[in-house]
Amino acid sequence: MKSDNHLQNDFETITNVIEQYFTGIHSGDSQLLARIFHPDAYLKAPDLRRELTEWLTLVEQRPKPIDRGDYYGYQILSIDIIGHQAMVKVLCPLLGRTYIDFLGLLYENRQWRIVNKMYADYKDKE
Repeated sequence: MKSDNHLQNDFETITNVIEQYFTGIHSGDSQLLARIFHPDAYLKAPDLRRELTEWLTLVEQRPKPIDRGDYYGYQILSIDIIGHQAMVKVLCPLLGRTYIDFLGLLYENRQWRIVNKMYADYKDKE
């Protein structure tokens, strides 16, 4: 089992990866996003599957929230770490929608990277 100090370091490193994720999607920086995702990562939503390269192309082509003056309201909702794996739940207000993302990370080759992203629109219940 990891020491408390080691877990704190992992928590801080994972938080940094997620902050880079927020920066990347807000600024449309596909190169930054490519660095924090594992190359064989998949992005999954209900009835939708995308390879990383396809998603990065879409990020480059869509309007950039930073250029639109959109509010930077991204939030980490939870981080669970067990050994060399982590699951992070985030809130992403993006281009007029609000997404809840579940980002799966693995610690491999001395770094934490996103290996899987599940996401869906979050709609308030009326």
